[in-house]
Amino acid sequence: MAALDEPLKKILGGTTAKVLAEHLDLQTVGDLLHHYPRRYAERGELTRLADLPLDEHVTVVAQVADARVLKFNGGRGQRLEVTLTDGSGRLRLVFFGKGIHKPHKDLLPGRRAMFAGKVSVFNRKLQLAHPEYELLDRTADDGEDAVSAFANQLMPIYPACQQMASWKIAKAVDAVLPSAQDAVDPLPEPLREGRALVPLTEALLKIHRPATKADIADARARLKWDEAFVLQVALARRRRAETQLPAVARTLVKGGILDAFDAKLPFTLTEGQQKVSQEIFDDLATEHPMHRLLQGEVGSGKAQPLDALVLTPRGFRPMGEMTVGTEVVVPSGELAVVDGVFPQGEREVWRLVLSDGSTVECDDEHLWIVGTRGAGEQVLTTRELRGDLLRADGRPKWSIAPATPVDLEGGEARPLDPYEVGRALGDAGADRPADRVPAAYRNAPLKDRLAVVQGLMDAGGLPAGEAAVYRAAAAPLAGDLAWLVRSLGGRARLHPVRDGAYDVSVALPAAYPPFRDEAREHAVPCESAGRPEEGIGFRRAIQAIEYVGRKPVQCISVGHPSHAYVTDHFTVTHNTMVALRAMLGVVDSGGQAAMLAPTEVLAQQHHRSITEMMGELAEGGMLGGAERGTKVVLLTGSMGAAARRQALLDLVTGEAGIVVGTHALIEDKVQFHDLGLVVVDEQHRFGVEQRDALRGKGKQPPHLLVMTATPIPRTVAMTVFGDLETSVLDQLPAGRSPIASHVVPAKDKPHFLARAWERVREEVAAGHQGYVVCPRIGDEEDAPKGTKKGAAGSKGTAAKASSPEDVEEKRPPLAVLDIAGQLTTGPLDGLRVAVLHGRMAPDDKDDVMRRFAAGELDVLVATTVIEVGVNVPNATAMVIMDADRFGVSQLHQLRGRVGRGAAPGLCLLVSEMPEASPARARLAAVAGTLDGFELSRIDLEQRREGDVLGQAQSGVRSSLRMLAVIDDEEVIAAARDEATELVTADPELSGYPELRIALSALLDGEREQYLDKG
Repeated sequence: MAALDEPLKKILGGTTAKVLAEHLDLQTVGDLLHHYPRRYAERGELTRLADLPLDEHVTVVAQVADARVLKFNGGRGQRLEVTLTDGSGRLRLVFFGKGIHKPHKDLLPGRRAMFAGKVSVFNRKLQLAHPEYELLDRTADDGEDAVSAFANQLMPIYPACQQMASWKIAKAVDAVLPSAQDAVDPLPEPLREGRALVPLTEALLKIHRPATKADIADARARLKWDEAFVLQVALARRRRAETQLPAVARTLVKGGILDAFDAKLPFTLTEGQQKVSQEIFDDLATEHPMHRLLQGEVGSGKAQPLDALVLTPRGFRPMGEMTVGTEVVVPSGELAVVDGVFPQGEREVWRLVLSDGSTVECDDEHLWIVGTRGAGEQVLTTRELRGDLLRADGRPKWSIAPATPVDLEGGEARPLDPYEVGRALGDAGADRPADRVPAAYRNAPLKDRLAVVQGLMDAGGLPAGEAAVYRAAAAPLAGDLAWLVRSLGGRARLHPVRDGAYDVSVALPAAYPPFRDEAREHAVPCESAGRPEEGIGFRRAIQAIEYVGRKPVQCISVGHPSHAYVTDHFTVTHNTMVALRAMLGVVDSGGQAAMLAPTEVLAQQHHRSITEMMGELAEGGMLGGAERGTKVVLLTGSMGAAARRQALLDLVTGEAGIVVGTHALIEDKVQFHDLGLVVVDEQHRFGVEQRDALRGKGKQPPHLLVMTATPIPRTVAMTVFGDLETSVLDQLPAGRSPIASHVVPAKDKPHFLARAWERVREEVAAGHQGYVVCPRIGDEEDAPKGTKKGAAGSKGTAAKASSPEDVEEKRPPLAVLDIAGQLTTGPLDGLRVAVLHGRMAPDDKDDVMRRFAAGELDVLVATTVIEVGVNVPNATAMVIMDADRFGVSQLHQLRGRVGRGAAPGLCLLVSEMPEASPARARLAAVAGTLDGFELSRIDLEQRREGDVLGQAQSGVRSSLRMLAVIDDEEVIAAARDEATELVTADPELSGYPELRIALSALLDGEREQYLDKG
């Protein structure tokens, strides 16, 4: 009996062992025993042929329906076509040349057999070309053949390859199955008995040679627990080892930079952000390294679009023009200065529709001071309002108070009497639609604005119950009148009447009568139900909240106790990044914080955002900087020598408390004075060795905060990141999709691809821009072996076909250089097209991106170099060629490059894969949702489990053979609890020698070191 670590060569012979090693990564007896069947077929039970996955090696059990020999090439060649059936679907087999004779003899109509081969499509029908087969219904005279091997048994169908069919693997398993008796059982007996799990030896026998379906269920349940428990023990030991390492506790310091920063921020963090911040600060205060994963949107909003309006003493100005020191009006009517400007990139934007028809735009986390009947003022986010907008009877629940009316002064001269200006505009009525209230009389003192309103109303208005109405104003004038009324704390609503004209209903506080004409004014009751008190404006109900799209946004903070400002007479607030607050807390305690970003573009964005948000607090030691501030430096590979030397000096002396950089931070010459916290952004783009190299620069192990904006399902976090404590900021976009996504089946429907290029031209004609993304560059350096330069744009150079039917030629992925050439002389002829890829010189790349951002280019044909950090709000269209060559997460990330401005985005996923293929199903899933958590689940469900725990992600052997991290969430969670309890009681596993052996098999020396680096 062979030991489980015995090489397969000794048991199976060199030829078979070599195939198993090279194509299935099976090296030892133990490896083969843990190569479990994918499914089982019962004798006489036919496989559903309609469910076969395209482009995969499969094993099917089916019946021959018919067989015929056909000639081609003028009779010189011949092929055998065999049709299989299962009663609901059909599958064609094809054999060519001299290879037709044996199958022609064996595969007679009515015969049942197992067939193995790669599923392809020809003439829109599934087929297997030259499959291997094993007959299952020969006569008893055949002796020890497939009949006796499979009679009255469940037939295991193994994951196979072209070089070795499933039944051959089954025979190899038969040769090593007796060695299952030597398998070391890693599960402690109390755990196994408590969860009614069968012993490991029994599980291995039942999984390979089950007598009943119950045997399969018992074996699967046990083997899933093996994988989950051993992995979770490894991660639990990793977590415990972290707690044993020394680290400098970074406790919060009163009166430090963090407090000064928080003092600039209005209101407080959202509940979720408060919770996450507390988790981080609690970890930082311990004397062992924090090891935390922060996933979700790490920047928090409270923002408005750059084209939103902010009230200043001189009138409204766009949010995008706000700078530190700008004077703004606060809701109480006082003036205050903007003391912080916080760019927030692009966010999902919503529109609040108020009861008077006015609207205001904001992000989902924006804070509103609202009231409801029977309760006082509350501060709620847009998200909270959306979830609780109406009363049970369908009426609006919340209302927003207007700002206190204030004097304005735009600086323009007002040579005419304001009342006469209003009368003149009112007398003109709708006959002069171009007339508007001049800016000088809008941005004017209260008395002048009231005079204009009274002039308009005396000329064209009438009393109407408790209010008044101005009749048939042209749209521009109607809008101006409504604006003036609202500026006085009143309520105005536009009602369309005819030919683009509007009636404007007007209600004003008692202090501001709408008419000077005494007869008209006396017709409006002075005190009536629902009318505001003297000098107090009207409240407006929030009737609806509509989704707008994705826009560039920013926050401002105001140096006033209210921390509020006026935007279209509504008060708003905001706050900032969780990660930045953690870094400031560490700096306050005497340490330094380093943020590692995957690209220079992203590092520069982080550095700019942090310095702008901190203001003078980021200028410690500099002229004009805050007394208790610090330096924030940038370190990237392309920096000039002088700037680089200064940054390195600031780090080693401790002058810089925060550094943002790329891989350049990892270089040997980079030294820190006292590195206390490492923040890794987009962690999945770094290897663990890179993260470890940065962590190794601390005098003691620094704390680690790993951030990812890519949503990760809970089960993945428990397996891949089981050694990290996890915090989640859930700010997924809601509402309808801001980006329309569609699959373009280029091969099945070539006119769809032609229409895709027409859509790009239409977007450009509308003043927008577009991207075309290809999987590769297209020069000789990155062309696959055996292909010629330029092949990517066509069918490519294929291996010599064995027959006319072998038309599914393999080709390299489509390439930037080829596609760009085809587009400029074809469907995009006349447009300004440029290329962008990673092999271009940095100056050339920068020049192309500058020209594209400036609108000097219409279409950018690029590789995935645009995936992160590229921000061109005017780009609205993206065509992704060979989209099936990209992963779900990458497609989601690429798609995020469009729809970043006010206009909606369009993403077209071009594929030549057939409709029935898994690749097309994956693309359809991407097109169907923008929910990152949902896409991550889809991605995981469609990938092989071995990919989930690959070395690039966790250092754990990529061999989850039975456990499915999405489907087996309960098993993983229970195994984590059991493992944590066991490791706490016996960290060295001295009482569990079998478990130690299993851990050694899972983690060899190199992998364990890899896992230790985290």
